[in-house]
Amino acid sequence: MLKTQGEPPMDYAAFLGMCKTAVSSGVYQTLEELTVESDKGPLLSEWAAFYKALSRELTYQRSVKLGRACPVPSDRDAAIVQTVTAAVNAENPLEGERLLLDLEFRRLDDMIGLHNFDDHALYGYAMKLRLLVRDGQAGLRRPDGQHPAAGRQPIIKQENQNGQSDRICDRSERKSGGCQLFRLRA
Repeated sequence: MLKTQGEPPMDYAAFLGMCKTAVSSGVYQTLEELTVESDKGPLLSEWAAFYKALSRELTYQRSVKLGRACPVPSDRDAAIVQTVTAAVNAENPLEGERLLLDLEFRRLDDMIGLHNFDDHALYGYAMKLRLLVRDGQAGLRRPDGQHPAAGRQPIIKQENQNGQSDRICDRSERKSGGCQLFRLRA
């Protein structure tokens, strides 16, 4: 069982390697092409509807916070609104991202329900792994609320002496000067 805190047990490539001989070619192809926007397959159409609503709410609240005009989403869900409000207003961007990840995991758990050993559960696990794995190809949600790719990576990271990014800096570290070198991720 995957959790939002801590390191994932494997990367997505290792997961695919384990699935290659254990699932049909159609299921494997769906897993191979899986992104957070995927909507074809058991669980994935329900996930896509949730993810679109989450993205629209993020776009709306971030636009409002920036003073930009933006239409209110028509399909507002109370849990999404509450979580996005807390995430957008979080002092620490990493904490805001964790709040969103917790909501995504709770929704996936609800969608998986009592499924244990079928495609429904497999796609739910794969989606959770996609959300957890930081594969170096993506950043945090863009201002429009969308993920640029399937994985995640913090938008502001501190660079060590070798020029490698080691961790995200929270707002208090940036204000105090404890985190001075940043590399922005697109």
